[in-house]
Amino acid sequence: MLKVKAGEVDRMGLLFERYHRKLFAFLYHMLGRAEASEDLVQTVFYRMLKYRHTYTGDGKFRTWMYHLARNVLADHLKQNRHAVRHTDVAAMAESIAGGPRADERLQQEQEVATLHRALARLSADHREILVLSRFQELKYAEIARVLDITEGAVKVRVHRAMHELKAMYLKIEN
Repeated sequence: MLKVKAGEVDRMGLLFERYHRKLFAFLYHMLGRAEASEDLVQTVFYRMLKYRHTYTGDGKFRTWMYHLARNVLADHLKQNRHAVRHTDVAAMAESIAGGPRADERLQQEQEVATLHRALARLSADHREILVLSRFQELKYAEIARVLDITEGAVKVRVHRAMHELKAMYLKIEN
């Protein structure tokens, strides 16, 4: 990123190759919509170029990138507050069609779907901290820098979010 900041904008392609999947996963887990997540990844990389002068190189690049991603996500949510969300059932229909171990696969897919529904019902703060720690595999110290809180606060929030996720999962399952 320091080279991009210095004017070598062609290096942005390398950053895109390295990080676009992680960004997509983060945004997808926060939104639950693939198309919107893909668009927001593009917006994050656009802002990286636009605001490259703000990158200091003091901390990790990922921390700065997730700060931008959180801002892009917040802007998107403000603009689309009243949008209607639709659930895609087509993926489940394919599993119902049959095949070897279709019952096991269907049960596993249902458990994953229940987990995603439970995750989607969490508060935005709890969902975000779980996505960063469990899905994006950021260390607590990195999350603390992204969220501008202490590492101890991250640990407490992750614990509370996991407790809430478990309760929500069990509620949906029953």
